[in-house]
Amino acid sequence: MKHWQGYLFALGAVSIWSGFILVSRFGGMSQLQPWDMMAIRYGTCSLILLPVWLIWWRFPVWQPRFLISASLGGLAYALCVFQGFESAPASHAAVLLPGTMPLFIALISQLSGQERLTPIRWLGIFVISLSILLLFSQLITSTQGMQWGHLWFVAAAFFWSLYSVLLKHWQISPSQSAISLALVTALFYLPVYGLFIDTSLNRVSLSELLLQAGYQGVLAAIVQILLYVQAVRRIGPSAMGAMMAAIPLISGLAATVVFAEPLTGMLVICLALVSLGVVLANIRRTRARSR
Repeated sequence: MKHWQGYLFALGAVSIWSGFILVSRFGGMSQLQPWDMMAIRYGTCSLILLPVWLIWWRFPVWQPRFLISASLGGLAYALCVFQGFESAPASHAAVLLPGTMPLFIALISQLSGQERLTPIRWLGIFVISLSILLLFSQLITSTQGMQWGHLWFVAAAFFWSLYSVLLKHWQISPSQSAISLALVTALFYLPVYGLFIDTSLNRVSLSELLLQAGYQGVLAAIVQILLYVQAVRRIGPSAMGAMMAAIPLISGLAATVVFAEPLTGMLVICLALVSLGVVLANIRRTRARSR
């Protein structure tokens, strides 16, 4: 029963991650600007988590480790990822975001001496790298060409990966991570947004605002983290890592339906390769740690 519950939690986390790519691309195609998306995301989740921090889970969010990690995982990541969704297809984000994150995490961990890569994990990195190279080579030779959004996705994955490595190094818990990410980012960003940035919130419908607020600020920023933690506790990080490998295929194929993005043979190959690479990188890493 415990394992079945864990897989249900894992399925929920995977579904939200996959939906994040689709909902973010929908926002990028609307009149909302990247800085509007950031304000919606962190304005919403900070309003929810501020009372939690004040009443139930008080810890010093002004410590350097929380300020630095939130600046990377909040400000830097959100700025890059929402810039990416403004110009690049969601199906390409499905390759680049879930793919380059474990790639960067592995390389940063190796270079910093936090973790030694096993041969199987190097194979996973190679497979992920191959999928990204195939995608970029197709973009360069096609009439569509490479967009700045593709590079923004790579930058977003790098900042999130650095944030993830710091979470482990500084032993920041999931609850501390979610709360500090929301509060610190809102504290730094929302005053600048309100005073100096021309908003586009009044150019979209209320239903669009509610969709982005509910998904970005509640599901993606809070619920997904809770589901992920519960899944890891029940089925372990190895099985959870394998489940997360479904995100590229789910979100990538869904984007071709929802946004009528081209479904080419090369795109299918890239999605399949990056999913395989994520499985290899995650499963073997966890086994190596447990020895």
